[in-house]
Amino acid sequence: MSSEHSKYSTNGQKKDRYNKNSKKKFQPNFTKKIPVWKQIDEEISQLAPLYEEIDSSKIESFDDFPLSKRTKDGLKKANYNKPTEIQRESIGIALKGYDLLGAAKTGSGKTLAFLIPILETLYSSKWSKLDGLGVLVISPTRELAYQTFEVLKKIGRFHDFSAGLVIGGKDLKTESKIINQTNIIICTPGRLLQHMDETVGFSCDNLKILVLDEADRILDLGFAETMNAIIENLPQSRQTMLFSATQTKSIKDLARLSLKNPTYVSVHENSAVSTPQNLVQNYVVCDTHDKISFLWSFIRNHLNQKIIVFFQSCKQVKYVYEALTRLQTGMTTLALYGTMNQLKRMEIYDQYVRKVSAVLFATDIAARGLDFPSINWVVQMDCPPDVNTYIHRVGRTARYEKDGQGILVLTPFEETEMINDLQAKKIPITKIEVNMKRIENIDSKLQSMCASDVELKESAKRALKAYMRSIYLMSNKQIFNIENIDLVKFSSSLGLVVAPKIRLAKNQNKTSNKEISIIKMKDSQGEEDTEDASGAETEKTKLVKKLRDNKLVIKKVKQPLNFAEFTQNDEEAGSLFTVKKNVNISTDSEDTPDDTQISKKVKVKSKASVAKRLKKKNIKINEKVLFDEDGNRIADGINVPKSVNLTDQLADELDKKSDQAEYSGINIEEARKMLQNEDVYDKQLYRQRVKRDHREKRFKEKEARRAKRQRSDNLSEAPVLLGANSDNESDE
Repeated sequence: MSSEHSKYSTNGQKKDRYNKNSKKKFQPNFTKKIPVWKQIDEEISQLAPLYEEIDSSKIESFDDFPLSKRTKDGLKKANYNKPTEIQRESIGIALKGYDLLGAAKTGSGKTLAFLIPILETLYSSKWSKLDGLGVLVISPTRELAYQTFEVLKKIGRFHDFSAGLVIGGKDLKTESKIINQTNIIICTPGRLLQHMDETVGFSCDNLKILVLDEADRILDLGFAETMNAIIENLPQSRQTMLFSATQTKSIKDLARLSLKNPTYVSVHENSAVSTPQNLVQNYVVCDTHDKISFLWSFIRNHLNQKIIVFFQSCKQVKYVYEALTRLQTGMTTLALYGTMNQLKRMEIYDQYVRKVSAVLFATDIAARGLDFPSINWVVQMDCPPDVNTYIHRVGRTARYEKDGQGILVLTPFEETEMINDLQAKKIPITKIEVNMKRIENIDSKLQSMCASDVELKESAKRALKAYMRSIYLMSNKQIFNIENIDLVKFSSSLGLVVAPKIRLAKNQNKTSNKEISIIKMKDSQGEEDTEDASGAETEKTKLVKKLRDNKLVIKKVKQPLNFAEFTQNDEEAGSLFTVKKNVNISTDSEDTPDDTQISKKVKVKSKASVAKRLKKKNIKINEKVLFDEDGNRIADGINVPKSVNLTDQLADELDKKSDQAEYSGINIEEARKMLQNEDVYDKQLYRQRVKRDHREKRFKEKEARRAKRQRSDNLSEAPVLLGANSDNESDE
């Protein structure tokens, strides 16, 4: 009723629902929304003219750069407010589209110096997934590529570009499915080349920017062939940027990349030192056999700090990590090396980044570009191959104007030349004396561990050989000389009581010809040494000839040599192989025995005669032993006594007839009877075996059901906690 009365006025007349005279005109209280594409076009049109007006001297924050709002929001969200010197100088040049060579000290922010121009270039070009690959960032190590990818995700979170991490150790098929729709690829050279060769439809024709992070390492001999193949697949019309702490200026390397009037930016070129100002660098002189004890004592005296220790090879890192972990250093110990599984490497990297105090034993894969926060000490246990490697290693600390310390461990033979090279590169380093009384010797502990654990002992041997091999292969022989290493003491310091035998590529002692090297033995089939060609034959060539002569005798006479005729000779006991008797071959008929004489001496034995002899001696051959699933022996085989004796009787009759001279051949009827009897017995035995297996299976299933029933009874008696899983379910 109320609804009906509301339609009428007080006098009973119907209300006018639509009164045109009283209706007011609608006025919107909001502004008209501009489409997103139109906003992007307006922003791009405003930013493009400002690139030419960038003055690096007036830049104090990222807001002073003509950057898009999305990039600025990403920088603020990641707490990047003030640019560093390399960022201030290089971002403006990169935004203008010029090729760039950027060089700056370690920890100066080179990553942002090329990531910001990458985002702005693609944004101004209105790049999308349909356009394919637009930017390619190549890093020398997987860890550096992973770190760059994480920084890109932080500052580019408000952009719509697709980015991918393409490194080894991941599933190639999964990467192949999405790589064609990826706009920014951060990769290592090997995996990128693999996709270029194997992935269908992968193309770099639309590439706009190529970035080489740690360019001097990527362009060296280690990546030469891979990089040449990659560059051939890239278009010539592109922007190229190279960044490194030790930048290359080689005309040959720059010509390979087809750079067009590149701009060289080196903010620290005129600096007094080549390393960060807040980095304190020292070195100590220590013998090779005292290094492990020195490292142990150093770690024990710096328990609440973050340390990274560099070694030359993966096997050294692996052994030192295993040994010191068992000795319990008192803090977290981690290891990072190239032969480790990729997922494990990523886990170790993330774990060390989060740690406040820990020790990381690593090879040079952690020496370039990786940003580990708050590292207090960088210890280089092995002398670096060159000054550039030293700079990258020690650059893991004192990053972004923070303090840090580095220690270089040198042997007395490496000190003079290495320090001169460092000082020539403007690296301030001072010598500190080590109090040997405070160093705890752990040689005996390592020896006892190696004696009780064979795997650890083998790891120590591999570490020793890897170190010796690395020293031998170094090009600078004024610093690295293998003759200066006391092998016995060094082996003892690694826990090896007996020094292993080291075979190198060249004999160090030319007067001794008993030690034959591995590489020399391989090369002996090709070119020979000039000394051996001009002089007399060596012991090795004589030995080979003697062995070859004996083989020819065996092949011609067709008779095994009588080793009883060989006499012992104590004079040749030092050599590995000795020939006790040399048999000369002559083509004359007097020296060569006739075939009739050989046949008289050697009596041919048939298989039947050998079998009869074994049977007379009751020797069982080809005995078959079977085991069940539990490892118990099954009494079933060839020599098991049979229930039916007809087969044995037939076999005995055949043997008796075969012994007779008049009888020859095989009686088919008797052999058929024997086989039929065997078949009956085998079928009977098979049925018994099947029944036994079924019986055992039923028994096991019965036991399993009984155990399950007992567990359910025990669970029913336990108290039930209400709401115990409610938190977990809500989280899921």
